Amino acid sequence: MASDPQRVTLAKVAETAGVSVATVSKVINGRRDVAQQTRDKVLELLRRYNYGGYRDDLRSHPTVELFFGFERLSIYHTEIIQSVVDAGADEGVAVVVGRRGDRDPTADPAAWARDLAAAGRRAVIAVTANALSLPVREALDRVRMPLVLLDPESLPDDSIVSVGATNFSGGHAATTHLLSLGHRRIAYLGGTEHAGSNQARLHGFRSAMDAAGAQVPTELIRHAGTFHAAEGILHGARLLAASPAPTAVFAASDELAAGVIEAARRCGLRVPDDLSVVGFDNTPLAQVTSPPLTTIHGPVREMGAVALRTALQLAAGEKIDSHHVELATQLVVRESTQAPRD
Repeated sequence: MASDPQRVTLAKVAETAGVSVATVSKVINGRRDVAQQTRDKVLELLRRYNYGGYRDDLRSHPTVELFFGFERLSIYHTEIIQSVVDAGADEGVAVVVGRRGDRDPTADPAAWARDLAAAGRRAVIAVTANALSLPVREALDRVRMPLVLLDPESLPDDSIVSVGATNFSGGHAATTHLLSLGHRRIAYLGGTEHAGSNQARLHGFRSAMDAAGAQVPTELIRHAGTFHAAEGILHGARLLAASPAPTAVFAASDELAAGVIEAARRCGLRVPDDLSVVGFDNTPLAQVTSPPLTTIHGPVREMGAVALRTALQLAAGEKIDSHHVELATQLVVRESTQAPRD
């Protein structure tokens, strides 16, 4: 019997076992609604074909790799971890978290992919600034390891499956809220300048400002380089040093917004009396800033669930409806925004 994992498909395993592809998928994913005799037959064929580096000692404990392409994780990243872990619990799948600081897949893509397969991973969900490199994706393909990008900072090409949020709409809604309060001199503080998510939020900001006939001076647009609070303090202070100073700031993450609030405090300004601030993501941080932060709710829980289900569908050889899914964002108004002073 052929044992080339490059040529074996779920359909081939199903045909040989005399069962449906759906039944083989259930066995791979540890589902219990399969007769033991059928399960044993499918498992034997999976071992014989060496399908995706399948190991029978891990068959009842399917796992998915949640990989972060960052050495430093943010509060937002911890929300992603929670969302995927919760979704995994619902599906009976364990989630293993890895990050670039632990091991860089670009150093030896083939070894990284083989190790994941040998450890029983069914799929990889990646959170990275950019799509994983072509050598890494090819290495995952060779071991039949499907890849799903979760909330990518830059929109990948159509060959890569991804789940994200409506960043343009979120940026537009945040800015429209500030304009509706009467603000016109509004600053934008972004994260990684060339990241697709950052650009989409900025374009949403500019679109709302243009529609209102509000000018956007160059000095009121800054990019912090990351989405972390420390950069929010630094670049927030520089925005507030403009003359005249902005009456409101739309920051591209809750952490950046928290940094702007601290920068305002250090400048002797009160939020929202002297400065209105809007964030993005609606992480738990937004509820504990002083004052609580008006922000754009990013559907993190929903994205994690969709990413996990999509990864499992791909691992089972099933078709998916779309290679790129964008889930809706929503404005959440709290106490960090109000009308500007006369």
